[in-house]
Amino acid sequence: MPVKPEVQPFLDMMAAVELPLTEQTPEGLREGYAALSAIAVKEDVAAVADRSVPGPRGDVPVRVYRPAGVEGDALPILVWLHGGGWVIGDVETYDALARALANRAGAVVVSVDYRLAPEDPYPAGLEDCIAAVRWVADNAAELGGDPDRIALGGDSAGGNLTAVVAQQLRESGPALRFQLLVYPVTDARFGTASMDENAEGFFLTREAMFWFRGHYLGDDSSLIEDPRVSPLLAAADALEGLPPALVITAEYDPLRDEGEQYGQALQAAGVDTTITRYDGMIHGFFSMREMLPDAAVAVDEATEALRKAFA
Repeated sequence: MPVKPEVQPFLDMMAAVELPLTEQTPEGLREGYAALSAIAVKEDVAAVADRSVPGPRGDVPVRVYRPAGVEGDALPILVWLHGGGWVIGDVETYDALARALANRAGAVVVSVDYRLAPEDPYPAGLEDCIAAVRWVADNAAELGGDPDRIALGGDSAGGNLTAVVAQQLRESGPALRFQLLVYPVTDARFGTASMDENAEGFFLTREAMFWFRGHYLGDDSSLIEDPRVSPLLAAADALEGLPPALVITAEYDPLRDEGEQYGQALQAAGVDTTITRYDGMIHGFFSMREMLPDAAVAVDEATEALRKAFA
């Protein structure tokens, strides 16, 4: 089965404008990603506020969304960690998605603008995300949120950070109600069948993943098998007691298999986990609701799972 017909125009457009990763700089790629994200339709929410929270190396910017049409305080909270290979992306490029998640989940969304590589390589972004989650838990009431109903979510590299943060907070807290893992990076060895089958022609490429990994980890190849980089490689008992999860993958995504393998590892550890593969879809589809009907379905699945976890 090929990609769904509605996906092909996007792939054709990207093929016409893309440069090889070896010819791009992080700055140039960030500009292109920002321009691509700017076409997304942004829903109205009740309130949006940019602020900062204390981090390990200075303040961490966050953007806080309050959903439309929801009264009262003590709302559930979703801490969102954006994708972009640990190198690109920010709260602005994910503004449209964060608004949709807030409205559909009926939750306060805190989108974290963690530090990016190569300027700030591993573990800078991870440390910022852990600090942000802890700050949200300690200051939930100030945000109009409930400290006992906090979920964590992210896509791609943000899905990687979500999985790792959930593991890191398992014993120390704060307790999380749910983890939303959208085509997450879980095994930085990049040796799965889907990494080879979908190596080229489907937006995210195998070459791109090695480019991103190189900027994130630098020359330290020993980090590739560290569970704080590759959460799939964590010991089985390190997954026990993690929050329930929804893992969303795409058929034509190099990251498909490692995402599904992580979901299966969670299930084997006794974690209530749903794994949903969207056939005919590509990496990044979750943010393309105006273009791809399956993206709207996936966002609805994600936010329904969040509502159930928060109930």
